[in-house]
Amino acid sequence: VQLQASGGGLVQAGGSLRLSCTASKRTFSDYAAGWFRQAPGKEREFVAAINWGTGTYYADSVKGRFTISRDNANNTVYLQMNSLKPEDTAIYYCAAASGGSGWFDDRAKARPYAYWGQGTQVTVSS
Repeated sequence: VQLQASGGGLVQAGGSLRLSCTASKRTFSDYAAGWFRQAPGKEREFVAAINWGTGTYYADSVKGRFTISRDNANNTVYLQMNSLKPEDTAIYYCAAASGGSGWFDDRAKARPYAYWGQGTQVTVSS
């Protein structure tokens, strides 16, 4: 599975962006998906994840501001980011995990995600 992330950019604090992650595989609905981010000098951290259906999970730092969703017909996962803060500045990566990967228990960790996109830069100015 190849993943292509897009939608990053420069936005002022309080603004919104929507990231997209499009998969090359037609059966993308068979994969759980997640978004991670990495800020300069920091480790990669979990942002949000979605299972094969509509179950969603969020890091506490983004809960209530970010929404993850998927459009299986178009092999795409989205991350709607509202009320952005300067501390949200990072490179955002989408990732996919196949069934049987033990995804649920480790959904906030990188380990079950075998497929990663190239990352898209999000910069939030104060």
